[in-house]
Amino acid sequence: MSEADQIAVVGLSCRVPGADDAPAMWRNLLSGVDSVRRLTAAEGALADPDWVPVFGRLDDLDGFDADLFGYPAELAVLLDPQHRLFLEVAWRALEDAGIDPDRDPAQVGVFAGCGPNRYLHHHLLGNPALQPGFGGLAEDWDDVLTGSGCDYLPTRTAYALGLAGPAVAIQTACSTSLVAVCQAAQSLLDYRCDVAIAGGSAVVSTRQAGYRRRPGGLLATDGVCRPYDAAATGQVFGNGAGAVVLKRLAEARADGDHVYAVLPGWAVNNDGADRPGFTIPGVAGQAAVLAEALASVGWDSADVGYLEGHGTGTSVGDAIEVDALTRVRRGRGSPLLLGSLKGNLGNLDAAAGVISLIKAVYAVHTGQVPGTAHFTGAHGDIDLAAAGAEVSAQTRPWAGERRAGVSSFGLGGTNAHVLVAQAPGANNHDEQERHDRVVLGLSAGSPAALRELARRLAERLAVGDLAVADVAHTLAVGRRRLAYRAAVGCADADEAVGQLTALAQGGPVADDAVARSWLDGGDLPVVRGRRVPLPGYPFQRTRHWIEARR
Repeated sequence: MSEADQIAVVGLSCRVPGADDAPAMWRNLLSGVDSVRRLTAAEGALADPDWVPVFGRLDDLDGFDADLFGYPAELAVLLDPQHRLFLEVAWRALEDAGIDPDRDPAQVGVFAGCGPNRYLHHHLLGNPALQPGFGGLAEDWDDVLTGSGCDYLPTRTAYALGLAGPAVAIQTACSTSLVAVCQAAQSLLDYRCDVAIAGGSAVVSTRQAGYRRRPGGLLATDGVCRPYDAAATGQVFGNGAGAVVLKRLAEARADGDHVYAVLPGWAVNNDGADRPGFTIPGVAGQAAVLAEALASVGWDSADVGYLEGHGTGTSVGDAIEVDALTRVRRGRGSPLLLGSLKGNLGNLDAAAGVISLIKAVYAVHTGQVPGTAHFTGAHGDIDLAAAGAEVSAQTRPWAGERRAGVSSFGLGGTNAHVLVAQAPGANNHDEQERHDRVVLGLSAGSPAALRELARRLAERLAVGDLAVADVAHTLAVGRRRLAYRAAVGCADADEAVGQLTALAQGGPVADDAVARSWLDGGDLPVVRGRRVPLPGYPFQRTRHWIEARR
């Protein structure tokens, strides 16, 4: 398969329960952390024996860096928090990819979706403070409607970030964000855009306080999501958002991009009527989408060593998923490692698929497969042996060639499956120039954000695995030029750490011609190097929220 037919993952970002970014989520997954919170009465839990006070809660859900994204307070307060979350992860994913749309001529597309707007229904509608002309909150109901519709998520992102490629809303329930990845990848292969952001956002609850226990329902009666496990009683939901940045592999390599992994193939279908009911998954449809993705790249099912499954912790759904897997694998090859991060984070609805993809990308990239939280033994209706699969509760090293699959199945029957493979090595011709000194230029929307950015970059450089020329290159070509700027000069990482630490504490910036030009609004010189992932922008979130009607 040629590089022209493969898609590279060059950037990624997420915000999920227990983690404000993708590296923090990955550390939690490797450690087996369950980030679903058991809530207190002060956090909204009800004093009711049938109330299950757990939720995949996001801290600071009511916060938003409105100034950074150009929103006045009276409009920011109307904006669906799902839109706010996706703006953040899209911004950071582009940063992670080292792409500044203001200076990069590439046409960037956005393919994304979200769930229903609970904030509109529970907080805005019927609120007298939002009547047009009352207190200046909404001079026109169009402000409320355009800040609320799922249709406007990708177009809002394109407007806020200045992206001129296709902006397409995807809506397939829990499989939304993985279907968005498939649509984005196909758009790249069809040369409809040069770069694509794909993902989704979900705010399942604005109160984030738990749910009422209903034995036999979809939600876990004990508040614990146990994918594929004998003790599973259902799923737990959570809030979150995620995005990946995709490019055609040949161009990513030519541009010196950091490639996390490659997506060689994918498939999307629907169960149709071949299932017991509209809300019940179909075995044939799920098996078909796996088989189609494999056939699209000529892989055998035995070629895949790890599958990040849909795995919600519902006995019927998990059993159907493994049955479909059995039809495709039929026990062939070495045991397939099967897992699901929903035991760690809960079901993140429209964002679930892309978060699962990010986990699989990290697994392929690092050679480690996180364990599946709360797994002790397979449910009686699940025959892992027939599928040639096993579920591990512990993180495992992954040796040899690393190929993975990611499944996401939406309520209503739209299924998506994406294949993930290791990235090829760096191009040999991408030799690094030698520099006696380089200038690292930083910019942010506020002095506080600038100091925090310097602190984060110092912390990252202290690890000692980045060349300062690569860091200088990435900052020069892949970061937006914002109002507040600073610069430090350095010959190596140790000097950079010292200078950045001093800057974070309010110290002086570099004083030379290059730095002065940058501080005066000019551009940084582009040092030849590779794009490398650097710490994301430190959003300065302030409260933009209207209390829910009681």
